[in-house]
Amino acid sequence: MIASAGPELSSRLFASLRRRDQRTKAELYLTGLLATEGRKSVRNISASLSGAGDGSTEQSLHHFITSSTWDWAPVRAALAEALTERAPRHVWTVRALPIPKAGTHSVGVDRLYVPGLGQSVHGQLAFGLWCAAEQLAAPVDWRLHLPDSWLSEARRRARAEIPASAAPEDLDECAVSLAIGGTGRTTGRPVALDHITARPGAVADAFTRAGVPFLARITARTPLAVADPALPGAGAGPLPAGQILQALRGLRRPVTWPDPGRTPVRRTSLVAAVPVRAGRAAAGHRLLLLGEWTDPRRPPAALWLTWVRGASAGTLLRLTKYAARVRVDGEPLGDRVGLRDFEGRSFPGWHRHMTLASVAHTLSAAPVADTAYELPLSA
Repeated sequence: MIASAGPELSSRLFASLRRRDQRTKAELYLTGLLATEGRKSVRNISASLSGAGDGSTEQSLHHFITSSTWDWAPVRAALAEALTERAPRHVWTVRALPIPKAGTHSVGVDRLYVPGLGQSVHGQLAFGLWCAAEQLAAPVDWRLHLPDSWLSEARRRARAEIPASAAPEDLDECAVSLAIGGTGRTTGRPVALDHITARPGAVADAFTRAGVPFLARITARTPLAVADPALPGAGAGPLPAGQILQALRGLRRPVTWPDPGRTPVRRTSLVAAVPVRAGRAAAGHRLLLLGEWTDPRRPPAALWLTWVRGASAGTLLRLTKYAARVRVDGEPLGDRVGLRDFEGRSFPGWHRHMTLASVAHTLSAAPVADTAYELPLSA
């Protein structure tokens, strides 16, 4: 059964499920996600719970995930609330999750380019919203990227039960929509887009219009304009971000940060923050180009475009390291609780499975001793 504080937490998270049988099935599915070895398909879960010969459990759980009417949004909101109580000094982190698939019938499956991998894969591509702190990384909300082939073909769309509100969007739009308009983000803490943004100006415009503080990963080739007239490069128009940072490397200062891979080890990087313009956001907001050097003799190891009012360069760097915990700890644990394992074909079924797998992830995560740095609460 559900371990450590699980019954109390799951009761809180499933309070929006009004029928007792739905709450019972949610608990059962959750127990299966935590206890089943290997792939977390409905068949394997039901077999681990009741034996391979019991088809009634499999049919019941399949119906609960794919055909029931319960709404996943309140469960995700309750999960976000519980996590932010547990780790109040957090950063919201958006990460792409590629889900390889062999077939063609699962909703959203296509040949997709995955920015983090630098290559195309056959499968689904989702974006997850994670609550990340110095000793925690847990998912709270999800958005499935839907290629045009799934949105333009009426019969395919209806068979997958894709809602009428779903519209075409590129990867940046998908990530930003999750960060700004999703059901999970319940506090004004900063959002870190931990994937290379293709259109940083449009991303900055969207976040600043919504009043949401953000950090967006960019490349050394991203064109930006130096905004401080006293700095070299001002008035020269758009320049590559890497060139701007190299020209201003005299501004670098050492910053100590918690290593997400070897807590409680602390490491030190050189950091510089340069006022810049990108897109239309610069008309009313001050953006910063944040560069991190792990080796002072080489180009910056990481570049971010940020808007977090009142935050120092050191605070901004530590925010990015909290986000890194998703890659180091969060995603491996996610694989163990079945984030990539749903075998159904429908849009609602995928979301219900991802919701319960996110709850399983939280129940499996180690408790947090929240001794993290104090960080700004809002823009």
